Amino acid sequence: MGNHQALSWLDEVAARRRDAGLRRELHPRSAGLEPVDLASNDYLGLVRHREVLAGAAAALGRWGAGATGSRLVTGTTTEHELLELELAEFVGAESGLVFSSGYTANLGAVTALSGKGSLIVSDAGSHASLVDACRLSRARVQVSPRGDVDAVRDALATRTEERALVLTDSVFSADGDLAPVRELHRVCREYGAVLVVDEAHAIGVRGDGGRGLVHEVGLAGEPDLVITATLSKSLASQGGVVLGDARIRAHLVDAARTFIFDTGLAPAAVGAARAALAVLRREPERAGAVLGRAADLARIAGVPEPESAVVSVVLGDPQRAFDAARACRERGLHVGCFRPPSVPAGTSRLRLTARANLTDQEMALIGEVLTDVLAGAPA
Repeated sequence: MGNHQALSWLDEVAARRRDAGLRRELHPRSAGLEPVDLASNDYLGLVRHREVLAGAAAALGRWGAGATGSRLVTGTTTEHELLELELAEFVGAESGLVFSSGYTANLGAVTALSGKGSLIVSDAGSHASLVDACRLSRARVQVSPRGDVDAVRDALATRTEERALVLTDSVFSADGDLAPVRELHRVCREYGAVLVVDEAHAIGVRGDGGRGLVHEVGLAGEPDLVITATLSKSLASQGGVVLGDARIRAHLVDAARTFIFDTGLAPAAVGAARAALAVLRREPERAGAVLGRAADLARIAGVPEPESAVVSVVLGDPQRAFDAARACRERGLHVGCFRPPSVPAGTSRLRLTARANLTDQEMALIGEVLTDVLAGAPA
């Protein structure tokens, strides 16, 4: 085979994806008139809030456009450390460490806290970043059915490894269901394991004033529980954070490769996240407003009321889901379209995400469009 044919296999893969209705497309947003948004993760409606923009601009002016280096060299500013302190205090943790994304936060935390000679029990519904962390960990990995506490107990009870981690999302991103965090922690405590909970879709939505599901179920500050989260959803910015015992933070600074070898989070993103957190603390009712709008969306779509900002409308066939999402977009409504491998085969869906600042006028358009589109694309 000549060199010019070295990538011919990509054509074959693309054709198979196209036939299965699984090709993905980019749809750039314009800076002008945009559709009503039910696809983003801007749960609190803060991405254009004047205080958030001002926080980003102030940090940009003070520190410049980039972090200039890794956190251990020149990439840590006083702004980074203030954000870590404020986030930790907000969720009730002892300390925090900011990463360049939620993805790298999960990779760094899991790989640094596991390794050869340890066991990871990962929930089947865990985010792709936790799945990839398992693959990189060099630990023995056992996947447990989603939310199955008994399966986690069995895995921990029969392990031969000295150390063990249990991984789960607190709010599963595809359908918005809640994980049994309290029960999982009880099993981890019983068998000497550490529970890692990804609160990406819970911060700003669940718990007292949006402090997350861990806080809501009374586990804030437990030393054998680690929280990971993103700053790109409720906090309207970019970046990730690991929150927990101060010994964990110190260990990650020494051992987390995605912290040590990655350029620090840009100061403007740090400033925006700090400002968004300040707004949430001053206006805790935004968390309840998200859940209220999610309930409204569920009624319109004819699905059960959700426990989070995510409303999942399962249509089954990937092409049916894609066509329904396109029909919504053509009528001025942007919705998420989840197909395999993001969700299991046969469960392709529209994923609607609520925002605290959805207006009554927007809800009227949403009701009209979704009613029409879903009538033509029954589950």
